[in-house]
Amino acid sequence: MNIIIIEDEKPAARLLQRKVEKLGLQITTLLHSVEESIHWFQNNAHPDLIFLDIQLSDGLSFEIFENIEINSAVIFTTAYDEYALRAFKLNSIDYLLKPIDEDDLKTAVNKFKARKSNTPNLSLDFEMIKKMLVNPIDRTFKKRFTIKMGQQLKMITIDEVECFYSENKGTYLHTFENRNYLLDATLEQLETELDPQNFFRVSRKFIIPMKGIKEIQLHSNSRLKVILPSYKEDEVIVSREKVADFKHWLG
Repeated sequence: MNIIIIEDEKPAARLLQRKVEKLGLQITTLLHSVEESIHWFQNNAHPDLIFLDIQLSDGLSFEIFENIEINSAVIFTTAYDEYALRAFKLNSIDYLLKPIDEDDLKTAVNKFKARKSNTPNLSLDFEMIKKMLVNPIDRTFKKRFTIKMGQQLKMITIDEVECFYSENKGTYLHTFENRNYLLDATLEQLETELDPQNFFRVSRKFIIPMKGIKEIQLHSNSRLKVILPSYKEDEVIVSREKVADFKHWLG
């Protein structure tokens, strides 16, 4: 099987290569820019699968497909904002959110193998995907949550939420009144339901609202620590890979 990685950060590309090869697959080529990728595709047989970063050093990776017709399967590797993730999920497009988790990678590769055996032509409409990212649709977002408490239902509005967090395979809503409520949803599902202008997933464990930020502190390894008004059960750390996007989100 011929597999390539297109990723502008060389350490990230090599790390992904090691993770893929741990699954028994072989990466044949690492590419790092739009220009390099176009040249490579013009002179080589196209691969079965591409791990594709969206934002490359010299532009969006979609520019590759505007110049070259490619029929390879694609798994996006992205630190893109929530609009992009919503577009992917609504259209059943595979993606891996950075930093890439090995279990998520294994699941994506297994999905690719299953689809390849049943559907030989795995090409994607890259122009359609690009339009979704630039002009995302379906921007109706969650306004309230219905929580079951014994034999009663409690309504919690989105303005009452201080953060969402995962713990022991459960997902919880924490309010400004310092109360925790178990939700019947994952953080991944919540990402598709929350307004990305107001909520940001700072790590695999936390989604926080803009209005819930009390203080931001510098933390080790180029990370940031967010202080919330009442949540004290664990440190809310912005992962290093998300710091740049977090700062952009803050404006």
